[in-house]
Amino acid sequence: MANTTKDLFVFANLDGQFVPAGQLQVDEEGSRLIASSFAYGLRYLDRSNAQEVDPVALSLRSKSEIKGKRLIPPNGLEAFGGIRDAAPDSWGRRVIEARLKVPANSLPESTYLVEAGSDRVGALDIRSSLDQEERPAHESIHNLSYVLEGAQKIEAGLPVSEALSKILLVGSGLGGMRPKASVRDDENILWMAKFPGNSDGALDVPSIEYATLQLAQLAGLNVAQTQLEQVGKKKVLMVKRFDRSWTTFARPVEIRHHVVSALTLVACHESESNTKSYMDIADTIRRYCVVQTVKADIEELYARMIFNIFVSNDDDHLRNHAFLWSHALKGWSLSPLYDVMPHAVIASERYQHLGVGPQGKLATLDNAYGAKERFGLSAQQASDIIDRVWRVTRQWKTHFESLGIAANQIEGISLAFRHIDDICSTELIKTLAKN
Repeated sequence: MANTTKDLFVFANLDGQFVPAGQLQVDEEGSRLIASSFAYGLRYLDRSNAQEVDPVALSLRSKSEIKGKRLIPPNGLEAFGGIRDAAPDSWGRRVIEARLKVPANSLPESTYLVEAGSDRVGALDIRSSLDQEERPAHESIHNLSYVLEGAQKIEAGLPVSEALSKILLVGSGLGGMRPKASVRDDENILWMAKFPGNSDGALDVPSIEYATLQLAQLAGLNVAQTQLEQVGKKKVLMVKRFDRSWTTFARPVEIRHHVVSALTLVACHESESNTKSYMDIADTIRRYCVVQTVKADIEELYARMIFNIFVSNDDDHLRNHAFLWSHALKGWSLSPLYDVMPHAVIASERYQHLGVGPQGKLATLDNAYGAKERFGLSAQQASDIIDRVWRVTRQWKTHFESLGIAANQIEGISLAFRHIDDICSTELIKTLAKN
């Protein structure tokens, strides 16, 4: 099959307006992406408010060195992480394929990039030409039943209208295969609606994820704002879009925040995610995040790791950790927590997707405590974080009941939640008690 080269244009949203940031060139063989390169626009580099498309490979720290040059992805990767994060996720790809009536994974990457629309996660847009118009799409929160019906059709492999497919694409990026859409409330605020999936069986995934995120917030973690909506007989988890903020002027302006995943900062392929660790993320925070938030971000990351161990959230891969560009601080910082779902398993020995400590992925507090120095934590600090999270997660059942989670749902997920005695040695418990 012959190779093809396509020129695409990356736009960045600056102060509420999309402007051309540069040209992306992709080399493809059929549906397979072989290589890509990127050159920033000269006018874009002259902007005082220009944002980097990718902090690793397309950093703007030395504008004079990259001016007029074509840049390539790091570590032999075929795609730039910052642009890959703006591409549709697995769900978004299914939506595009349903609209275009083509088989799964049959389109070239350039098509997925362009077809994702202008309301994707973050502050980037990828278009086929410089004069292509912005393509916004959204639906009112009052029409959730209509959007849910469309999501169910996509999952069943049925076609949907072009208008509905655009709505189901909005916000597709970092969320995996779960059916979702973005909707606006009465104040025009953007929310991600996460629907139940056809493969969930009897498990009420939206309700369980909602209760778990609320539990994480009680444990002191920085969690995206959430609420639970009843749509007919089904529950829908609503997550306020943390890649958007709104000015407080007479006519509020929606500000977009560029988002990149930990996969981008670690600079590896998605297939390599399970060879990386929480310590690798901590290292990238030190390297790429704004100095004012580095210490707090690393402590937050450690606390999230501890929480994931207690609730058996083993879907903690690199794309489920994200970073936001702060317009105020002019740099990157850890995003709010999202996509946390307990995994009920029988095994007493459990593992995280990412490495936890000296014993690799083993999901124990001893393993996590053994990595404290890599997070810059003292014994006292690590102990305090473990104690803080445990004091909340030990009450998980009472918390779920207080939120009205059904008894059969609590029973169905109960094996996910660990008691400290099951994941902590007697010696460490004594150490934690002393601290």
